Amino acid sequence: MGRRPARALTERELEVMHVYWSQGEATATEARDRLAQTGLDRSYVTIANLVRALHEKGFLQQTNAERPFVYRPARSFEDVSGRLLGDVVELVFRGSREQLLCRLLEERRLTTKERAMLEQILKEQDR
Repeated sequence: MGRRPARALTERELEVMHVYWSQGEATATEARDRLAQTGLDRSYVTIANLVRALHEKGFLQQTNAERPFVYRPARSFEDVSGRLLGDVVELVFRGSREQLLCRLLEERRLTTKERAMLEQILKEQDR
């Protein structure tokens, strides 16, 4: 029986996942180089260990059998972000989406673009 995919990601694992979500497929070296371009300079060993952990947790899938190993996301950004957000709502706001929305809007004013997006989402839900 295979290992059940983990729900939790560390902050550094999430950094690496963003590379794979934007790149599609990459080796650990390519992921490290991409992170370095964004200002997150991590050692190769650190990234290789994170990639291995993400593979073991079921977030990345290996696509070849020989080195250097190439990986791709096994779980989409939408799936992972939805689960993480759901966890935040349950753990922090005791399941209250209302409290989450209030807290988000108390932090800072919506931009014009954010307001338009929110209005569009609400219109679509009313249909």
